[in-house]
Amino acid sequence: MRINFDFSNTFSLTPWLKLFFVTCTLQETSGFSLSPGVSVWNALIFEVVMTFGLVYTVYATAVDPKKGNVGIVAPIAIGFLVGANILVGGAFDGASMNPAVSFGPAVVTWQWTNHWVYWAGPFIGAALAAIIYDNIFIGDDGHEPLSSSDF
Repeated sequence: MRINFDFSNTFSLTPWLKLFFVTCTLQETSGFSLSPGVSVWNALIFEVVMTFGLVYTVYATAVDPKKGNVGIVAPIAIGFLVGANILVGGAFDGASMNPAVSFGPAVVTWQWTNHWVYWAGPFIGAALAAIIYDNIFIGDDGHEPLSSSDF
């Protein structure tokens, strides 16, 4: 069986012209912003809940030493949760769940209105999930000290 690779369109100008047209002719590129009718406090709670769910799922599937090797389940569960959060929260506040995700568009567009929501929400949600999971499910006996060869 022979596979034929066609590189004739690799260096074509058409994709570059399309990219130039799309990026240079837009009047305004919006970053993360709240939808009309969504208050700052609603968005903050939404970000806290979405990030809590994400970090809790990461702890439950990939971090917890008592679970052992869960194999392929961890990335699938985390990916499904991220997708569900985006589908549910995207229409309301963009479903950032990560300050870096909202920081880049804010720098490019230089729009900082209510941007603190995308920092405070994920930090609060992640801290709550980590504290709750670590203290309730992992406990004091769940952490193993590093061997001297690890550092």
